[in-house]
Amino acid sequence: MFKGSIVAIVTPFKNGTVDEETLRQLVEFQIENGTDAIVPCGTTGESSTLDYDEHDRVIEIVIQQVNKRVPVIAGTGSNSTREAIEMTQHAKELGADGCLLVTPYYNKPTQEGLYRHYTAVADAVAIPQILYNVPGRTGVNMLPETVARLAEHKNIVAIKEATGSLQQASEIMALCGDKIDVLSGDDFITFPMMACGAKGVISVLANIMPKAVADLTDAYFAGDLDKARKLHLDTLKISNAMFIESNPIPVKTALGLMGKCSDEVRLPLCPMGEGNKAKLAAIMKEYKLI
Repeated sequence: MFKGSIVAIVTPFKNGTVDEETLRQLVEFQIENGTDAIVPCGTTGESSTLDYDEHDRVIEIVIQQVNKRVPVIAGTGSNSTREAIEMTQHAKELGADGCLLVTPYYNKPTQEGLYRHYTAVADAVAIPQILYNVPGRTGVNMLPETVARLAEHKNIVAIKEATGSLQQASEIMALCGDKIDVLSGDDFITFPMMACGAKGVISVLANIMPKAVADLTDAYFAGDLDKARKLHLDTLKISNAMFIESNPIPVKTALGLMGKCSDEVRLPLCPMGEGNKAKLAAIMKEYKLI
């Protein structure tokens, strides 16, 4: 259902508020460069520091600007099941094509708790839903066996697998077969994950290099493995640079250096340290981004 290069788009700020016009321009930048779908209000979109009205407004803006040209997958996860249901329902009402739901963070639910959480959301809201497993941020790892149980639900269509583990991704695909699609959650392993059967990537790098990420996934699905492999290796350095500090600090800094949007982030995130900013700028110059 969702495949290829899917950008986890940043939320641009201006003097502490959402910069709506710049967000629209960033959407156009993505579509012009071949991005297959857009995720507003994910981790990279700083969903954790958006208030409820901002969260809904960002989703609404992206849906309006996209105007059905590509799918919009709204980030609606929460560590409160009731809240996740409410946000997912609202995203559906706004016209989202699907929703991305991060595993509940901080609570550290058991595998049974994860199963019940996602089942409750999927039962309550009839919209295609993508599970999002990122234990490095949430403190809980959703195991392949739990994913296999959830894959039986008709509204759960995919998982963004961001453990960085090819073994775990492979185990999910082995257990689930074609019952659920797997999407890479880490740019630096998109190609090897697709070789195992993943359908694409929900990408941070695509914010600054949308064409390169789209070309990689397009080449792979066209059967041009040599080109896809070359793009994978060529973008490895800049992919890693997107995590020299906490995401989305590096990618927003990079967009700022490119003149695409302000590098402003919200506390408790803070501007990139000058040493790392110099390193990032040097790498961006290698890629002729600045």
